Amino acid sequence: MEKKEENMKFDCLAVTQCKVHPMVANDNESKIRAIAEVVINDQLLIRNLRVMDDINGLYIGYPRDPFYIGEDFRSLCTPITRQFREHLENTVLEKYQEEIAND
Repeated sequence: MEKKEENMKFDCLAVTQCKVHPMVANDNESKIRAIAEVVINDQLLIRNLRVMDDINGLYIGYPRDPFYIGEDFRSLCTPITRQFREHLENTVLEKYQEEIAND
């Protein structure tokens, strides 16, 4: 029963605001297509999500820890559940598509 109650807490997370700022691509080397910020449940703001493009298509890059020392990188925040990750990424990518269609 406790496990079910714990899962129900996270089912209510939703992106309530989403802003996407497309970037003007001056070079073809850059994979970054836009910078986004989202608000979760009107209570948590996440900035510096990156809309990235590579050979597999568009994806979301999460904010990185600028003080992390190592060969790889460490995200400051990242969704834990697949359900919320898909919701967040689909919301941002849909908003990105709307923004570039309006330009």
